[in-house]
Amino acid sequence: MGIHEPIENLGEGKFLRLLRRGRWEYAERTNTAGAAGLVAVTDDGRLLLVEQPRAALQKKCIELPAGLVGDEAHFAGEAFAQAARRELVEETGYEAKHIEPLCTGVATPGMSNEVITLFLATGLKRVSTQLGDGHEEITLHEVPLRDVDAWLGARTARGEAVDVKVYSGLYFLLRRGLFPR
Repeated sequence: MGIHEPIENLGEGKFLRLLRRGRWEYAERTNTAGAAGLVAVTDDGRLLLVEQPRAALQKKCIELPAGLVGDEAHFAGEAFAQAARRELVEETGYEAKHIEPLCTGVATPGMSNEVITLFLATGLKRVSTQLGDGHEEITLHEVPLRDVDAWLGARTARGEAVDVKVYSGLYFLLRRGLFPR
């Protein structure tokens, strides 16, 4: 792939543009600054995970709570941490007393330019039972950290999808001594 080859626009939607440079096809995020994901742990040691149907997979997927940053006009210019707080409430019904960045990186570098920042969310308080923004079908799972490996293994054994960022989140919990061995 030559970085100087022309880019061909193959199609565009509200949030994605499909491009080709040489033989390489990829998706580019539009109308957003990136994504914010949360490794959210309750005071009693439960990891908050969400389950959503994903069209690309044609099944439901277990994921960290996450969402796009600045994807709507009224969110233009919002900070990643602000978007993380908003998405946590929207997808789980929990607010976090503390949010701190863990890492920033690319999600699928061979297919997309999307950048995601993961945050650790602690000091959680339930503020709502409403999940999603009205267009989402979200199921919340509050999984005890001591059981999360077995729980994820059982979901995978049933043929369900698990977003690899869940395992990245567990790495950061282990590294900080928050994940029981």
